[in-house]
Amino acid sequence: MQTKNLTYVTEIILVGLSSHRQTQIPLFFVILLMYLLTVGGNLLIILLVRTNSHLQTPMYFFLMHLSGLEICYVTSTLPQMLAHLKSGNGTMSFTRCMVQLYVSLSLGAAECVLLGAMAYDRYLAICHPLTYAIVMGRWRQLQLASVSWATGFLFALINMVCTLRLSFCGPNHLNHFFCELPMLVKLACGDTHVTEVILFVLSTVASLGPLSVILTSYGLILSTVLRMQSASGRHKAFSTCASHLAVVTMFYGTIISMYLIPRSHPPPDRDKQIAVIYVVITPLLNPIIYTLRNKDIHRAVMKVLQRKVFGSKY
Repeated sequence: MQTKNLTYVTEIILVGLSSHRQTQIPLFFVILLMYLLTVGGNLLIILLVRTNSHLQTPMYFFLMHLSGLEICYVTSTLPQMLAHLKSGNGTMSFTRCMVQLYVSLSLGAAECVLLGAMAYDRYLAICHPLTYAIVMGRWRQLQLASVSWATGFLFALINMVCTLRLSFCGPNHLNHFFCELPMLVKLACGDTHVTEVILFVLSTVASLGPLSVILTSYGLILSTVLRMQSASGRHKAFSTCASHLAVVTMFYGTIISMYLIPRSHPPPDRDKQIAVIYVVITPLLNPIIYTLRNKDIHRAVMKVLQRKVFGSKY
């Protein structure tokens, strides 16, 4: 039997958002600003929820976890992109690529489940207000948050096991700005059909499972809200849910487009353009969407500012 000489990949070269140096420098400052605003905005939400007694409710408990997820998610991807844009060199070791893949997959899957938990929380609050405080107690909140994080890490682990069973012995240029699963599998040697089917099934379960909970919850919420006699009650319920629905639409729309919709011959840069939405834009907009019309957050911010102003006078 004749043995083939295979040279296995030891490093991955990321093409990045642009290969032109004139474009990379402006992009560096834009992405850096968006990264700082994302971390700052989400960190502000965490600090407000932790320090304000009026925000110690299940809705803000889950929002705090979502903000923590977003900070971790952008930190697992954007610093690498910034280093690439600054130096013009997108080379990273294969091991580092796998670590980034695992972290981003786990956090993305955890966010899917957490958004489902947040929709379930809104369903209980609006459709069952009398029993809401009992059903959504502190222990139930911790359970749902823990399940979200644990599911994300388990999902990523299964995906990693399937991916590492493949052989990477050919091209090592990845037309992306971070190591993402669908793009990485395309670099594998040999037949990847079985692995792609398994990964597709896993992605379907991880995304459409929580999405079905979200759609069912909001269908029941809509039915309940339309039966409300009070116009102010309907307005409050709609305004509370609108922000969550906006986040869900942006996040799931791009995730489903990236992982679940089959594409025979997509444009070369299509995947990384879609990824920009859920890696860069959505984490930045989440704090804005959740706080723009939120009077509780507004009051908490004003309370902090007044404390600073009056505290500095005495």
